Amino acid sequence: MNRQENILETIQMIAEDKLDIRTITMGISLLDCADSDGERAREKIYNKITHYAENLVAVATDIEQELGVPIVNKRISVTPISLVAGASDDKDYVAFAKTLDVAAKKVGVDFIGGFSALVEKGYTKGDRILIESIPQALAQTDIVCSSVNIGSTKAGINMDAVAQMGRVVKETAELTATTGGLGAAKLVVFANAVDDNPFMAGAFHGVGEADVVIHVGVSGPGVVKRALEKVKGQPFDIVAETIKIAAFKITRMGQLVGTLAAERLEVPFGIVDLSLAPTPAIGDSVARILEEMGLERVGTHGTTAALAVLNDAVKKGGLMACGHVGGLSGSFIPVSEDIGMIEAVEVGSITIDKLEAMTAICSVGLDMVAVPGKTSAATLSALIADEAAIGIMNHKTTAVRIIPVPGMDVGDEVEFGGLLGRAPILAVSEFSSEDLIARGGQIPAPLHSFKN
Repeated sequence: MNRQENILETIQMIAEDKLDIRTITMGISLLDCADSDGERAREKIYNKITHYAENLVAVATDIEQELGVPIVNKRISVTPISLVAGASDDKDYVAFAKTLDVAAKKVGVDFIGGFSALVEKGYTKGDRILIESIPQALAQTDIVCSSVNIGSTKAGINMDAVAQMGRVVKETAELTATTGGLGAAKLVVFANAVDDNPFMAGAFHGVGEADVVIHVGVSGPGVVKRALEKVKGQPFDIVAETIKIAAFKITRMGQLVGTLAAERLEVPFGIVDLSLAPTPAIGDSVARILEEMGLERVGTHGTTAALAVLNDAVKKGGLMACGHVGGLSGSFIPVSEDIGMIEAVEVGSITIDKLEAMTAICSVGLDMVAVPGKTSAATLSALIADEAAIGIMNHKTTAVRIIPVPGMDVGDEVEFGGLLGRAPILAVSEFSSEDLIARGGQIPAPLHSFKN
């Protein structure tokens, strides 16, 4: 293919197939902002964020205009705040969340992530205070996102933290009831969380990362679907190869954008996250890719196999296109953010149990799933525990971003708007998990975790 054909193909992918860069995310270390005086620490945090990210939005906008490719979100991730605020004598960390919110608004980004704690093997003082602060922090801020890592393959699952996070999710949703429990949509509970994830709401800047770095998250489900339309009825060898080629092209665009942004901001380029990220817009759906493979409706038998083909081929194609791949990298299946997933729930093809099976394959887990507001904290904790178990047993990241929507039940639908879309309320089991969650303690690491 000559240069002119390449340009024309890229224009078509942007105009017709909704190719975009989902996010440019600047990761900023706040470790040097720790201080025994909380007010001084917050002043340092504000100054560092506003200094390094001052030109992030302007640079991203310039690149958009030069290349003609939309960059949907500009974001910041920071060091888990429990590690920074833990040096202070503060009794809650809501003020730290407010500082993040103000700093992020000052530089004009869409979200800031990192109001986070890592408790897979136990709590520090800072971890306890941060987790207790999450409901009020998310209720009193607009663009702050929070995450808690409660398990890992190396450590097992902290079931005390799992029990607590069920209560935290429920309280956060109740405190933001006027927006459909939106606070819970900004909260992710992880197992095997990664240090370089550019996607919200789970992004934080790991302690092993550079002081400041640029990560890119790509998108492009429409590009993959359009490519598969040209091989209808062909064997899966051809399907996989077709997806690999499409993923290669999408990733090359992500690497170009990330490299340009890093050069202009004079910070290191981190990674491209290969995850296919859908939106509620028509033509931008991961579910539609799976249906193009031959499923009448996503969620029917064969869905998990189709998702396995997609995820594997996306990673293989992306790895050939970029030397710096990281983050979550695969395919997202958020219910509210994917029109195909929304419709599948509405017709009964997708249940929460089928979603759980799919999470053994996809990039993350139970993502943007709305459940009845009456769902107990113990049931939310049990859902978190199941996802964590899938993650630690399969050496993969899993996560839960679940919204118990106050006042709503199965048959209702909650509207979040924007990229978060709308979500039909999914049924959860009516049988109790109270006694399971009440046990607490630590689920030990699996046998295959011992590799030293």
